[in-house]
Amino acid sequence: MNASGPARRWHRLTLRGRLILIGSVGVAAGLALGGLILVRTLEFTLQRSLDEGAVGTARDVAALAHAGRLSDPIPVGGGVSFVQVVDGQGRVTAASAGADRLVPALRPGDLTAARGGARLTVDGEQLGITGAVRVVGEPLPGGRTVLVAVSERGMAESISVVKGTLLVAFPILVGLLAAVAWRVVGWTLAPVEALRRGAAEITGASSARRLPVPPGNDEVHRLAVTLNDMLARLESTRGRQRAFVADAAHELRSPLASMRTQLEVAVRLDAAATATDTAPGSGPPAELLTDLLTDVNRLADLTNDLLLLARADEGALHRGTDQVDVAALAKEVAGRYAGARVPVRVDAPEARWVCGTPGALRQLIGNLADNAVRHAAGEVRVAVEDSGEGVLLTVTDDGPGVAPADRERVFDRFTRLDDARARDDGGSGLGLAIVRELARLHGGTVTLADAGPGVRAEVRLPAADRP
Repeated sequence: MNASGPARRWHRLTLRGRLILIGSVGVAAGLALGGLILVRTLEFTLQRSLDEGAVGTARDVAALAHAGRLSDPIPVGGGVSFVQVVDGQGRVTAASAGADRLVPALRPGDLTAARGGARLTVDGEQLGITGAVRVVGEPLPGGRTVLVAVSERGMAESISVVKGTLLVAFPILVGLLAAVAWRVVGWTLAPVEALRRGAAEITGASSARRLPVPPGNDEVHRLAVTLNDMLARLESTRGRQRAFVADAAHELRSPLASMRTQLEVAVRLDAAATATDTAPGSGPPAELLTDLLTDVNRLADLTNDLLLLARADEGALHRGTDQVDVAALAKEVAGRYAGARVPVRVDAPEARWVCGTPGALRQLIGNLADNAVRHAAGEVRVAVEDSGEGVLLTVTDDGPGVAPADRERVFDRFTRLDDARARDDGGSGLGLAIVRELARLHGGTVTLADAGPGVRAEVRLPAADRP
């Protein structure tokens, strides 16, 4: 037989069946062991009681012999098969009624052992008794010995009755316990089955449903709560992905539509110039191509931002181990805004070192500066200082500010507030989301605070040793 057959049959069983089978086998083994101990204990107790009765009779007969009042036949009480008095030559000198008066109950070797106090079990056929016989001896003066024989038939019948009762009762008891356990285990596993049915009913269209939570505070209850929390997280992630895809498609559609329109205009103008013998490529198409290049650059930036966020979601962004001077990076980034709409001033008198990737930190500062320049009224201030627990980078503008209720929401992807929803301001709604991901990558945090007027972005990063 294939050795894997029992294993396959075992795995075909339900969990309920496995538990009942294991429990039934355990109960049967326990009952068998208990029954064996019970029978052995009963046998030992009855044997000892039988021996004590036989020894008591032998001592009574010996007392009569010592007193010179031993009669022949020897009187015996109930339960004793017969009594013999044997001399040193192995001859029977006295016996109870019905006992053999010619042949002693024990052979010479056994007789010597009995005189020494041994308790022997012999075949009753040699004594004319059915079944085994227990024989004990009690020495008398002059080398004589009192032999008392007691039949073990009653003890054997009692033990046989107990064994038969156990052989009948134990299977019935195991069967009853298995039936009760089947109901109890089924009742216990009912919440698990309810979880399974609930999970089977959850589909893509009904993913907002939750699994039933059984009452109590047991393992199944905690499992249901954990699974519902997992479903909530998955639903939230799925919602963010749907919103992300929808917003990304919307953002990509605008520059693509603009590019298509400008290309169609350029083709028509070039065709018109050809029809009027005007040199192709002159006039308005050059301006359209400049606008087209702007849209292409915007599309490229948006694609790069989407790729960075996708890598962040997959955990594919890795923090560098370089020691970077954030103050120097702030001054470098501020230099790009020399011709900006508002001036960008930097307050970073001392070097502040962090451990990370220069390009990622440069993008973090640049995104904050872009956002501040876009909304500032008069100027933007960038400061780098020691916060006591690390490095504090702040970017402050004097624009309209952000309401407290929106200061966390603006870090969501493609989020624009009402005063910043214009599509021609260069923003895609991903800048602050990227800032938060890059701050997390470097073990830091980013928050918004009131600058009165305006808003101040605060980035806290763990400090590194000076190189």
